[in-house]
Amino acid sequence: MRTKFIQYIVFPLVIGFLFNLSAYAQDTDLKNYRVRFGLTTVKQSDNSRVLEASFIATNKKDRKDRVPVYEADINFYNVTETEDILLGTTKTDKEGTAQLTVPANQAYVTDADGFINLKAVFDGTDGLDSEEAELAVKDVFLELNLKEIDSVKTVILNAYTLDSLNTKIPLEDTEISFTVGGFIKNLPIQKGTVEDGQLQFKFPENISGDKNGNIDVIASIVDSDEFGNVIQKKNINWGTNKIIEVESNKLWSRVAPIWMYIVLSILLLGVWANYAYSIVNLLKMKNEGKELE
Repeated sequence: MRTKFIQYIVFPLVIGFLFNLSAYAQDTDLKNYRVRFGLTTVKQSDNSRVLEASFIATNKKDRKDRVPVYEADINFYNVTETEDILLGTTKTDKEGTAQLTVPANQAYVTDADGFINLKAVFDGTDGLDSEEAELAVKDVFLELNLKEIDSVKTVILNAYTLDSLNTKIPLEDTEISFTVGGFIKNLPIQKGTVEDGQLQFKFPENISGDKNGNIDVIASIVDSDEFGNVIQKKNINWGTNKIIEVESNKLWSRVAPIWMYIVLSILLLGVWANYAYSIVNLLKMKNEGKELE
């Protein structure tokens, strides 16, 4: 009896388990995934530059199945005609992202057209092939000035690049987005194109600030083919601040809202009406009892 139980019940379960395990192994095989390795850069307001490499494996059939490559060593280079200058090495996090912040005083080597050639490299392991991604950007400088001109709050942006002699070359035909820093999301306030290295506009009224009225005004170049991402910001006391006075918590006050008086009056009227109705009926019953006697 026990032999038959193993033969007809346990054995098929074991076979099914091994089959599912084999199918799972096939699904998670790296051959079923396409590795995506990319490089982006953001120049920050302090002129430091963040290099970010993204290392993600995506299922070829189900693109929603994304597996970040964790703890992978990524090397970042400044590529020149003669050598690759190592800028730093960092590991990918649980999101498959590796970030390196290069200080503002980094002396990049540029090519003949003034581009900084950057490269991120993963050297590979026994289970993963080597990967690399390249990016070329020009170093652009944004100077943000916030002034009151004739009592008008004015935003002035100067934008330029530097040539080999550190001479300022005014930026042309480049779109700049202006936002105000927010708690959850930045608030867009203006978008324009730099002409002859400058862009100027009137700051809008009634922009909320913090409790002291301070706000962050942010100028950004976003996903430019020539400059990548560039951010510049300044803090200024141009925001409005609405102060709400809140009384201390208490269960009573000298004057209640009108709706409370109305509701209370209706309830009291209903109670007294019920009393009056009951008294009238009791008197009627008493009189009818006397008549019957």
